[in-house]
Amino acid sequence: MLFSKNSFTTQLFDKIHIMNSYSFEYPYLLLLLPLLLYCLYKCREFAKPRYFVHLHFLRAKKSFKHLELLLKAIVVTTLVIALCSPIIVDKSDPLNREGKEIVLAIDASGSMNASGFDVDDTLSKGERLSRFELTKIVAREFILNREEDNIGVVVYGDFAFIASPITYEKEILSDMLEYLTQGLAGQNTAIGEAIAMSVRAFEKSKAKSKLVILLSDGEHNSGAISPKDALVMAQEQNIKIYTIGIGKAGEADGALLEKIAKESGGEYYYALSAKELQEVYAKIDDLESSNISAKEYKSKRYLYATFLLIAIMALLALLYREFRK
Repeated sequence: MLFSKNSFTTQLFDKIHIMNSYSFEYPYLLLLLPLLLYCLYKCREFAKPRYFVHLHFLRAKKSFKHLELLLKAIVVTTLVIALCSPIIVDKSDPLNREGKEIVLAIDASGSMNASGFDVDDTLSKGERLSRFELTKIVAREFILNREEDNIGVVVYGDFAFIASPITYEKEILSDMLEYLTQGLAGQNTAIGEAIAMSVRAFEKSKAKSKLVILLSDGEHNSGAISPKDALVMAQEQNIKIYTIGIGKAGEADGALLEKIAKESGGEYYYALSAKELQEVYAKIDDLESSNISAKEYKSKRYLYATFLLIAIMALLALLYREFRK
């Protein structure tokens, strides 16, 4: 039976490949391998000369010589690999997550119910989707791409609330976005409340790098906390804020969003369409990339014993052939 490209087995293999990272603790020792293999091939064993009249009785078996060389090469190779200490790191293990912590603050005010944001039908695919629905699609893509990061979601309108605390469960978080609806937090735009609630989401965070990505299509017109006061709260916690204005030109308060981003160390962007919004999230993804391979792994599985076992088996095979001579 043939499996299609999108079959269960293919998806499972891809998932395992993404989750696992193969590496060496001492990769520089691999430099020994070509040197030892060259010596193995070029260096000849010393043997005391013996003289016989009938040499045809002592012909060496070429097949054995080739097998012997192969077994020796296996012994040397596997020993060097074992010496380098190969490991498997499971990226899905929370102990190995050394990325950033991010909160997505998503505008759910009344104006986010407007349609026509996906002008070239890139994401809606024939459906008439609102700005809010399209924003959720782009946010889901961003969440699933941030493998090493912990992410939370804040939704705001008249007020703000934490829709999801900061978590490493990306698939659950992505599914949760499907249940969020426009107008859930009221019809107005409380940008100050959104920032303050995002800061609160980091309350128990020990991450060195904390980011808020705040999206809005309107002006601040609600809430008990001003954007100015909320910005001070973010600065005190060393939280960087990226702001995104969406919709028609002038709908979002670009001056306020730019000020918030600049004073917190982030960047300000404006997206006139769903495609441009995708590009903005991609830019932020590039700017704030997390390189797990540069970190010290806390949870890892050692594989050197497997290579030592292979070396021992090859060595025993050599000894067996030697005794049978």
